[in-house]
Amino acid sequence: MRAGASATSADLDGALHATLRPYQRKGVDWLWTLYRLGLGGCLADDMGLGKTIQVIALLILVKRERPDATSILVVPASLLANWTAEIARFAPGLDAYVAHPSTTPREEIHELRAEHLRSHDVVITTYGYLGRLEAIANFEWELAVLDEAQAIKNPGAQQTRATKRLKSRGRFALTGTPVENRLGDLWSLFDFINPGLLGSTKEFTRYAQDLEKRATNAYGPLRALITPYVLRRLKSDRAIAPDLPDKTEVKAYCSLSKMQAALYADSVRDLEQALEQLRGDEGVRRRGVVLAFLTRLKQICNHPSQWLSDDDWSPEKSGKFGRLRELCEAIATRQEKVLVFTQFREMTRPLAEFLATVFRRPGLTFDGSTAVKKRRELVATFQTDEETPFFVISLRAGGTGLNLTAASHVIHFDRWWNPAVEDQASDRAYRIGQKRNVVVHKFVCRGTVEEHVDLLIESKQQLSRELLEGTADTVITELGDDELLRLVSLDVRQALDETRAR
Repeated sequence: MRAGASATSADLDGALHATLRPYQRKGVDWLWTLYRLGLGGCLADDMGLGKTIQVIALLILVKRERPDATSILVVPASLLANWTAEIARFAPGLDAYVAHPSTTPREEIHELRAEHLRSHDVVITTYGYLGRLEAIANFEWELAVLDEAQAIKNPGAQQTRATKRLKSRGRFALTGTPVENRLGDLWSLFDFINPGLLGSTKEFTRYAQDLEKRATNAYGPLRALITPYVLRRLKSDRAIAPDLPDKTEVKAYCSLSKMQAALYADSVRDLEQALEQLRGDEGVRRRGVVLAFLTRLKQICNHPSQWLSDDDWSPEKSGKFGRLRELCEAIATRQEKVLVFTQFREMTRPLAEFLATVFRRPGLTFDGSTAVKKRRELVATFQTDEETPFFVISLRAGGTGLNLTAASHVIHFDRWWNPAVEDQASDRAYRIGQKRNVVVHKFVCRGTVEEHVDLLIESKQQLSRELLEGTADTVITELGDDELLRLVSLDVRQALDETRAR
């Protein structure tokens, strides 16, 4: 194709070794149009709808338009192997180079020069490694594409600043959650793809604060402004994914053991005393104390030993372990597979050891300490080995990017208190390629902060819906003392009521 000629997804010929779905072809055309106009965009398709394949198709078109140009992909470390494998599988004509020590010798990466980068079609690196490579920072890229772009939601973070220093003709962000908590997430995203469109950070912050004070539907003007640059399709739309099975989300209510209830009540009293000592302090110190107590309460709800650090993980000491046994015994009987997510790395081993006794065979674990090379092997084993019944995953390490459609059950053992993050994790199983109905079980200890915050989570989801599909969330650490104590207070009758908890 000669330079300057128009192109659409129909012009991919045989360079893409896959058949795009109709909505994916439209997505490629949208990306291509923005690229040719010199504009950036956010591909915000629901998790599992194939954002990766659409970008690979775009990279093929870009190579045809500008054969000598090089593009960069910035991804979380956990997705390096996934992107490398997908490019090799679907676009073997693209020359991809991985600038990360998990694949390439560190000495070679740090000796990179512009001529070396220019010899490849695509360079793949991570957010964490980006700021360490001067050659990448100074290079003139054709395209800069960010995967899981919510990684740059904090404008002041070092990796955000390093990402925004990239020089490129076109910029695209991929994320199923362009707004996770606050409208500020959206500003930072647009500051990368189309700088200046949403004004300065101070201007947008004032605007967002004003929006939150208004009545429903206040997001209309903002939505109209960003709509041309955001493409979002949902799996719930049967016109998009007619062959995708159903997903059912259920609350798995748990009781507390007597030991848990006693530790929880003591912790609430300790928090009350701490707040009394901090009265009048609304700064960083108070927020730190509140966060520490919230973590402590969540740990106690999981298992007393997580808070006590006594390494006594007796199942009978935790209502959640009892509920987990009930669920997984039923799952084992049906010979189905399950993903179990926890936000706490220290919970992965006890959960895996406990589940091995329930399923009567071992499963797999994945946390932040798992080497990048090992992650792909674990995913392949879970997907192909019928004898591997469960996968315990640290939410922060494995909540994005992984394809785990062998599982038809997802259990959130503890709650991240961010619906976007939880949905991303659930969609490791519920994505294109899943043939069975998926059930997502969200554990909630009755009568505790988990049940109270669960109600806040439901309201938090409205922010993204109102803005993208068309309030604001409550920041727990900023609640007043009385509101906070009501949130964490223990309803002993509910917490210990075995009958109601089941």
